[in-house]
Amino acid sequence: MTKIDRTPTKADFSHVSEWVFDLDNTLYPHHVNLFAQIDKNMTTYVSTLLQMERDEARKLQKQYYLDHGTTLQGLMIHHGVDPNDFLEKAHAIDYSSLTAQPELGAAIKALPGRKFIFTNGSVKHAEMAAGALGILEHFDDIFDIVAADFVPKPAQATYDKFAALKRIETGKAAMFEDLPRNLKVPKTLGMQTVLLVPNNLEDTVVEWWEKTSGEDDHIDFVTDDLTDFLAKIAG
Repeated sequence: MTKIDRTPTKADFSHVSEWVFDLDNTLYPHHVNLFAQIDKNMTTYVSTLLQMERDEARKLQKQYYLDHGTTLQGLMIHHGVDPNDFLEKAHAIDYSSLTAQPELGAAIKALPGRKFIFTNGSVKHAEMAAGALGILEHFDDIFDIVAADFVPKPAQATYDKFAALKRIETGKAAMFEDLPRNLKVPKTLGMQTVLLVPNNLEDTVVEWWEKTSGEDDHIDFVTDDLTDFLAKIAG
């Protein structure tokens, strides 16, 4: 059963020495809506590439996301796009909506062991976002979609490659994500799993794949406040 009905304790994470964080809507809250800029850029890319109206382009974009884990993977498979060109254009965004979060930085710094950003985006995007949040210096490394050979989460092979490359002891790891489906493989690998959800979830517009269900027994904890959650488990 998902441990949403009680406060996490230091004891729950006493075995953890590898801390793995998704980036978008995880290290910063959903309401910041930074991803909306990326989403708009991706729609523009698909529309221009395939000479489609924006509504049709966005529909295809979302279908590729559902079928392949990222829009990029679908475009690579079906249209042979240059992934580096796509990433550069998709992440050409304004980061000014992100502000320094010293309390979050302190909470991450206090965690014992190594810390990683594991994202379906690019290293540059992760560095820009984490830098704007003032937390970049607290991470040991970033594993991005390029390092994953453009095979995105939730593919098993991508988690395996991340764990092998970074020498992660998965039984001593915790993963923080905003998408339930991206926590299934980490749970099978023995990781403690934490789902980030929007504050006031009932009043927030989210896609169906962002929502939890009664079958999400691969999620150990759910929180809408990462800073508070980390502060509690760091003791």
